[in-house]
Amino acid sequence: MTYIPEGYEPTLSLYDTQRAIERIKHIFLAKLCASQHLVRVTAPLVVDPTTGINDNLNGVERPVGFDVPAIGADAEVVQSLAKWKRFALKRYDFKVGKGIVCDMNAIRRDEELDNLHSIYVDQWDWEKVIEKDQRTTEYLHEVVNRLVTAICGTLDELKWYYPQLETELERNVTFVTAQELEDLYPELEPKERENRFVAEHRTVFVQGIGGALRSGKPHDGRSPDYDDWDLNGDLLFWDETLGCALEASSMGIRVSPESLDRQLTIAGCDDRRELPFHKMLLAGELPYTLGGGIGQSRLCMLLLGKAHVGEVQASVWDQETVELCKQAGVQLL
Repeated sequence: MTYIPEGYEPTLSLYDTQRAIERIKHIFLAKLCASQHLVRVTAPLVVDPTTGINDNLNGVERPVGFDVPAIGADAEVVQSLAKWKRFALKRYDFKVGKGIVCDMNAIRRDEELDNLHSIYVDQWDWEKVIEKDQRTTEYLHEVVNRLVTAICGTLDELKWYYPQLETELERNVTFVTAQELEDLYPELEPKERENRFVAEHRTVFVQGIGGALRSGKPHDGRSPDYDDWDLNGDLLFWDETLGCALEASSMGIRVSPESLDRQLTIAGCDDRRELPFHKMLLAGELPYTLGGGIGQSRLCMLLLGKAHVGEVQASVWDQETVELCKQAGVQLL
């Protein structure tokens, strides 16, 4: 559900917002590539649904599919490139310590619309090759810290162009597991736990998403075939404009053959073992990797102090949202 905070006024004009979005995307991409040793590559908008490469997210979202008469087969619009990137790293022969980043555009037609969610998804999808012995919590935290440094550095440069921006970000990351959050706030729902904890600590990485907690419920859903549920997480910043936690990135160390085998069974997805991508992974034919997605519109919202994602991206909205924003003087692109 969309809401506009009382007294909200955009800091930048529509023209300056467009220029600022361009600057954010240029500055952050350079910092991300430098911090993680990435190179930009071309990514697909559509994939073959029979390969198992498309991301099924939480397992309930329906990909947008259509027939392609010219090839006599169906195609799907990507929901993310989580699995495609790992295959690409093998195909392009990337070595340990090096990786790729893509401008990923997707349609998620089942997304619930609110201030932070749109059916149109744009993110930097990145992935790098790692050693097997780097599949540790310590290495994951090191990478998260580098990512936060890149985001905060982007804000610093942006304020040089637009000193009127009042956004402040906490540079020190507080790491917490999903189980620790449940233990702290057993009476709250997962998103409420995040808001309570991030309000105090400002920049937080919640680790361990996908598997069941002691309550028997997961903190959030996660497909069983890309992240290792023990070595993944969400990066959250406190959004002062909206007064809530804003997820800037979902990321993690990817499944090994052993953790994929285990998670497919837990999730009741053993049928995927026969898909080409999964066969390669189970056979140990794909590199060990770490990666994630960083929302482009989300990051622009956060750094520019915007109240609605429609202020930084062009999408479609229900009439109630359109009228609410119009009455509040919020201009949707």
